Amino acid sequence: MIPHTQFTTTTHGLRRDLPAMRLFEKAKRLGIWNPSDIDLRADREHWLSLAAEEQDILLRLTAMFQAGEEAVTLDLLPLIMTIAAEGRVEEELFLTTFLFEEAKHTDFFNRFLTAVAGVDGDLSHYHTPSYRQLFYRQLPEALGALRDDPSAAAQVRASVTYNMIVEGMLAETGYHAYFTVLERSELMPGTRRGIALLKQDESRHIAYGIYLLSRLVAEEGALWDVLEDRMNELLPAALGVIGDVFAAYDPVPFDLVEEDFTDYALAQFQKRVARLERARAMSLEEIASMTNVIIERDDG
Repeated sequence: MIPHTQFTTTTHGLRRDLPAMRLFEKAKRLGIWNPSDIDLRADREHWLSLAAEEQDILLRLTAMFQAGEEAVTLDLLPLIMTIAAEGRVEEELFLTTFLFEEAKHTDFFNRFLTAVAGVDGDLSHYHTPSYRQLFYRQLPEALGALRDDPSAAAQVRASVTYNMIVEGMLAETGYHAYFTVLERSELMPGTRRGIALLKQDESRHIAYGIYLLSRLVAEEGALWDVLEDRMNELLPAALGVIGDVFAAYDPVPFDLVEEDFTDYALAQFQKRVARLERARAMSLEEIASMTNVIIERDDG
């Protein structure tokens, strides 16, 4: 352990204008919700009224969400430790809520599985090879690498994996699909409430990840190649995860259309790539200002 030589809060103080502190304020205001307080009794009744294939696709999505949220809860600590070691106290403060919220999401989906779906068995058969490539291997490897290599390049690879692909494409698209199904059919009000709250949390996580990547590529231009290579490496598996869901059903329950969700995922991905491309030519102050505008505009 390296001894402390000073503390931010007793020297120059916290910078509350930084994006991480803006996100911390939103997390304190919007992120304190308890999965155990959500009433799921009506959801159980609705679940029992669904056809077998309708139950199966919701269970498939939930099994992916559940393992995904557990995975990021398990794998996030090296990133927090890396940011802390760099003395970025404002970012670390926000990342404490990040870990809490991922744990809370793990709790929420476990409540759904037990209280609504009535499942307590092994659901890993829903995890396809594309899913396993990302969540069983790429995510823990990219974040775990930070323990031995906290370099900016390793941070880029970790954040692309976590924030751009796992959260920004897969989680966001999955929750969009899930919420669309339930809202369109007026099903499971408790689960809908939980997903809406969860999506708010995730929007803050993604905002931080894009800010982190923007800061890194602005500070060191050569990192753009690292970022681009990692995106290109993981994008096929991410699209494969989405395609695997639809390939499992004929017809697809709830009249879901694969292209709607593939297009949604790619649109979200490309929107963030465009932000990162703009950041390459910006100063750190301009990146912070742009990020703060987006944070204040976003309702999450």
